[in-house]
Amino acid sequence: MKMECWVFLGFLLIGVVPAGAVVGVGGGVGFGFGVGGGGGDNPNPVPLGPPSQEQNRAYSVLQAWKSAISDDPTGVLATWVGSDVCSYKGIFCTDHKSGEISVTGIDLNGANLRGTLVKELALLSDLTLIHLNSNRFSGDVPATFRQLPSLQELDLSNNNFSGPFPYVTLYIRRLIYLDLRFNSFSGPIPEALFFQELDAILINNNQFDGEIPQNLGNSPASVINLANNRFTGAIPASFGFMGPRLKEILFLNNQLTGCIPQGVGFLSQIEVLDFSSNKLFGRLPDSFSCLNELEILNVAHNELSGVVSDLVCSLRSLVNLSIADNFFSGFNQQCRNLFGGFDLSFNCVPGLNMQRPPPECSAIPGIGLNCLPVTWIPRTLVCGRLVGMSP
Repeated sequence: MKMECWVFLGFLLIGVVPAGAVVGVGGGVGFGFGVGGGGGDNPNPVPLGPPSQEQNRAYSVLQAWKSAISDDPTGVLATWVGSDVCSYKGIFCTDHKSGEISVTGIDLNGANLRGTLVKELALLSDLTLIHLNSNRFSGDVPATFRQLPSLQELDLSNNNFSGPFPYVTLYIRRLIYLDLRFNSFSGPIPEALFFQELDAILINNNQFDGEIPQNLGNSPASVINLANNRFTGAIPASFGFMGPRLKEILFLNNQLTGCIPQGVGFLSQIEVLDFSSNKLFGRLPDSFSCLNELEILNVAHNELSGVVSDLVCSLRSLVNLSIADNFFSGFNQQCRNLFGGFDLSFNCVPGLNMQRPPPECSAIPGIGLNCLPVTWIPRTLVCGRLVGMSP
């Protein structure tokens, strides 16, 4: 079964994962992981006994990391004493059928630790998750992380990491959840990011720039957040061909230009689309009529124009439509029925209050430009397929 969205909608939109939250395979937000850990709070601790070779290795690794942490205001590391690493707060173990006990999870969300990551962490080869949300870690993501064969979730959000995109994450072969939000990473993002088998790509609130790679549509992710960066250029046409796997994608607050791709209509299971606070122009594609699962559509603060069609306003699941601060000139009957719930301010709709002054409405950005691809033009978009294509 296709994996559902990784985070609650409200958390995703504001870009915050609560301290202590563990985002797990199968969706939703839970707390705790595996067996042992949590500084002795777990009701089913790993039985005590002579430390195994694996535990001895974990002890050396965690002590090396402890020495690289310079500030621990909540006293997490006070529990990192002795060879029983499974009793360390934030460290979670699994008792395997073979009788071997290994560290399989690190969850230090919200600990406010200051320090760096150490290369020795890659020796914890059974790690399936590393959650470090809301700390003050900085420096690089160690190149040795590519040697973590079981790692599925990596959450480095809300820290002080900087520098270029951490390419090592592209070599973690089982990774399906990548969260780099709220850091200071900069520069372009690699094309290879959208070839990975990631179900969640959360890189918002950084300083990434350049164009979004043209292979965006190759990503199998169900959640992609590119918001609050410095991306320029057009939204790749391939975006519209990601198909039903995509549930949420956020482009808001970048410097994107051009049109919303007509292929958006193929995103038949999309629930959240946010294009706001860019420089997009042209009309809303009629193919929006295919998005019957769409709940939130935000195109505010762009340079879009034309009439807001009934095809948009009659979407059966739509509960939030934001179109303020554009150049829309009108809306049809179905939109009028919904008028009370939508902000139409700072557009060009005759007879409404709080609209742009006439001189601005006579110079609509991008007017007359063709938003369809130049190589082929679909005559009709029937939801899920194209009917009649000219060469």
